[in-house]
Amino acid sequence: MRRALIVGGANGIGLSIATHIAQRDDYDRVYILDKSAIESRYHNEKFVHHTFDLLSEDYSILNKFEDIDTLMITAGFGRLAHFADVDEQYIIDSFGVNTTAVIRIIHHFYYKLQSSKDFYCGVMGSISGFISSPLFAVYGASKAALKIFIESVNVELEMTGSKNRILNISPGSIRGTSFYNGATDLSLTSAIASDIIEHLYAKDDLFIPQYEEIFKDVLARYHNDFRAEGRHSYEYKMQSDRMKK
Repeated sequence: MRRALIVGGANGIGLSIATHIAQRDDYDRVYILDKSAIESRYHNEKFVHHTFDLLSEDYSILNKFEDIDTLMITAGFGRLAHFADVDEQYIIDSFGVNTTAVIRIIHHFYYKLQSSKDFYCGVMGSISGFISSPLFAVYGASKAALKIFIESVNVELEMTGSKNRILNISPGSIRGTSFYNGATDLSLTSAIASDIIEHLYAKDDLFIPQYEEIFKDVLARYHNDFRAEGRHSYEYKMQSDRMKK
């Protein structure tokens, strides 16, 4: 039987992915590593929850999960704010959770990615890692670092003969998650969770949800004139409900 580890799987898109995987007959256990507890209404008999803060220095807890063949890292946080309004600890913690923790976890399980055996690995990035994102500067920078890391390591895997890849999932805003201090609603995240898992098992290296509908044009505008697109992004966010929260 197969086993998965979902880092950040206690709520939001991570919980949705964990729930989808637990519904599969070929998995008998889904480990969830998160500093938050899982709400009782989302309990699944295949879930095994471990409490862990990604800002910890000691990552030896990862030794408990050597039996996995699936790894999804969905933990991360950010908030819309002018850079002048964020404190230094926010900067440190943002990179600690969004970037450094992800790289440390992948480093721990890298031998599985290098193996001839199938290993499925996905990371929740952000479209903010591809374009300038005013009012999201620190978050975007932390995700941009992940983008380059994933692209670079995937080339190393390819050139050394491995068929395994790290999937960079880079969406825009996802409804039904707790990212903006909202409530988890699996009915809103189920469809995108299913799409993510499909790309994960295909060993794709990039998945941008709503690419054709939205982000193909956004990325084209950005590459044509990143300054103008940055101004457009700033104005859009300033007028959004997310900025008002």
